[in-house]
Order: sequence, then C-alpha cells, then structure tokens
Amino acid sequence: MMNPPDEADMGTVIGELNDKLPGLSDSFDPDHPGMHTTATLDYEYIVSGRCLVELDDGVTRELRPGDTVIQNGTRHASRNPFAEPCVIVVALVGAQHDRVPHD
Repeated sequence: MMNPPDEADMGTVIGELNDKLPGLSDSFDPDHPGMHTTATLDYEYIVSGRCLVELDDGVTRELRPGDTVIQNGTRHASRNPFAEPCVIVVALVGAQHDRVPHD
C-alpha cells in the first residue's frame, strides 16, 4: 500500500480505481476520506512494511509484518504515512450485512 504522490491527479487516481475495482468507490464515506464499509468478510495479512488501520470507533492501530486483520462488514480506513511501501495480502469474501448496502 502506498499513498498517491502529492503531485498525483486525484481524478486520474479515482478513475484508475474505478476501472480496476468497479463499484468500490461507492463504499467510501465522502465526509471521512478513506473510511469505507463493504458487504464482505475481509482477511488481511501484512507481508512487509507498516500501515495504519482506523476503525469506526476512532481507534487506530499500526500493523506490521505478520499481523493479521479480519473484518466483517466493519467501517474502516487503511493508510500508509510511512516512507516504505506496505505489502498486504487481502482476501474478500462476499457477505450480506443488514447495515451494508448491497446489490
């Protein structure tokens, strides 16, 4: 995970996101950048680097290599404020949640 460079055109970044992951941007909270909720069960494993995960209750945790995160339709955001890239293996499994919009 890397943050877009400061000089990145966010329109281009969002366009690429929509091309590669159709519908994902619809899950983001426009009032809280990066926060999103998906109708999925998420398994995340940090391979290298570090990142921060922020949960709905405002708690932020630093994740390091070997850490695992499992989320079940939770509102969250991931950020990398560190100099090195963060490599994460992620598996998303579709799930139905009463509070998460789905098709």
